[in-house]
Amino acid sequence: MRRGNGFTYNTMVLLIVVLQYCGFLAHAVLNPVDFLALQSIRKSLADLPGSNYFSSWDFTSDPCSFAGLYCDGDRVVALNLGDPQAGSPGLTGRLHPAIGRLSALAELTLVPGRVVGSLPHSLSQLKYLRFLALSRNFISGVIPAGLGQLRGLTTLDLSFNQLAGNIPLSVGALPALSNVILSHNRLNGSIPAFVSQSLARLDLKHNNLSGWLPPPPGLPPSIQYLSLSSNRLSGPVDRALSPLNRLNYIDLSMNQFTGFIPVNLFASSITNLQLQRNQFSGPVQPVNPVTTPTVDLSYNRLWGEISPMFSTVQNLYLNNNRFTGQVPATLVDRLLDSSIQTLYLQHNYLSGIEINPTVEIPLSSSLCLQYNCMVLPVQTPCPLKAGSAKSRPTSQCIEWKG
Repeated sequence: MRRGNGFTYNTMVLLIVVLQYCGFLAHAVLNPVDFLALQSIRKSLADLPGSNYFSSWDFTSDPCSFAGLYCDGDRVVALNLGDPQAGSPGLTGRLHPAIGRLSALAELTLVPGRVVGSLPHSLSQLKYLRFLALSRNFISGVIPAGLGQLRGLTTLDLSFNQLAGNIPLSVGALPALSNVILSHNRLNGSIPAFVSQSLARLDLKHNNLSGWLPPPPGLPPSIQYLSLSSNRLSGPVDRALSPLNRLNYIDLSMNQFTGFIPVNLFASSITNLQLQRNQFSGPVQPVNPVTTPTVDLSYNRLWGEISPMFSTVQNLYLNNNRFTGQVPATLVDRLLDSSIQTLYLQHNYLSGIEINPTVEIPLSSSLCLQYNCMVLPVQTPCPLKAGSAKSRPTSQCIEWKG
């Protein structure tokens, strides 16, 4: 290319791009960097059949009028990829690293679809990002440690994907997090300590996480919703959970936790307590009447007598443990007046229950007593997993008492 009047080939190319962009100025007022980033994002994604999300993405018009895109002045501040209101099947393709050039972006979401590939490391450049939700796709790879640079991030939802590797320590160190939802992935390693004192929801269920819960202050007392179900977590939980006095939902089921169940987990504020299929042991003696509607302590190694404090629970699962003694009369009374809807006591070492053999169990209530150290006073339908044997062999009952 011949040079003249100080122009070079690169200068002319840049001029052509600028002139092309200026041709849209009658409509578009978007910053050129954001404009070009959106073009790259559009090329890397497509509508699944039945979706028409991108039909409004006409780059000869004002990009700030595109579906799912919101501007503040000449910058993109929110990008909702796909239309959650339309019930469409979502998008396919990959997330382009150009997302990281939308430097004013505060919100980035992706509707359920078939987007694949890894999370762009350029996300760490979005220093104003507050809300990141990319759930229910096929995103793989690891969670970039660079997300720990997003100091203002409040919500991180990467659930229902195919992410693997550890949860970065840098993510746990984010100071403003209020919601962390990483469930239904393939994450492994231990749970990092979370420092945010505003963290309210921590959902890590259905992964391959292992190790003990982080000791205080690893789980901040601000947590209200805690779900760690279906992992390989182990060790005692009393030290980690005792400071959590704002819990209203807790699910630790299907892990390998051991030791005593902390008394504070039977507090009145908790609406659902799921501790089944672990290795918890010891007696369970709540201090006050338990008003949690559903308490599931089944498939553990709990022993001792059943506390009458459980008579205020609506759905009580104590089956497949090592409880002994009589079933408290208050539980029977509450069952017969339909206050207790489910009372599963099968596969324990209970020695008796005071109930009239001719009594009719309310249709709205379920009682299962089989495979204990008693002759069943009433015949009630039990789940198939309870087996067909009505009582334990006498030898087992004598051995357990001894």
